[in-house]
Amino acid sequence: MSLEISRSFGLIEQALDYRSARQDMISSNIANADTPFYKPRDISFQDTLIAKKAEAMKENSNTLALAQTNGAHIPLTNETSSSKPTVFFRDGHMARNDGNSVDIDVETTEMSKNSIMFNALIQAAKKDTMMYKSVIDSSSKVQ
Repeated sequence: MSLEISRSFGLIEQALDYRSARQDMISSNIANADTPFYKPRDISFQDTLIAKKAEAMKENSNTLALAQTNGAHIPLTNETSSSKPTVFFRDGHMARNDGNSVDIDVETTEMSKNSIMFNALIQAAKKDTMMYKSVIDSSSKVQ
């Protein structure tokens, strides 16, 4: 049995993992800037994290529940949300003569945005654990 710090801590951990994977993907795009016919890839995980947040916080979605009038009916399950991020090719950039469509300006901008989000998640994790550290510290002072 593991100690659960808070409902959001697991979500922060997953978001950090996804941000780290995105940083690797963007680094790969920059490294392949001179590779002929290379298409830049990106990773999308916002939908996955939104579904995980709703699950962790026990939020009800805005969807109408299907009434099951007979026990023999096949139950409706929500299979649309997956627990894995989606990797896709980032398009919309002009390909050069060698077929490569990596834009260094776009990649460095995305890397900067991702780094800022990663650091914000680290700060959120620190704040989350500091609350419990302060409770433990103050309870040791009580006689």
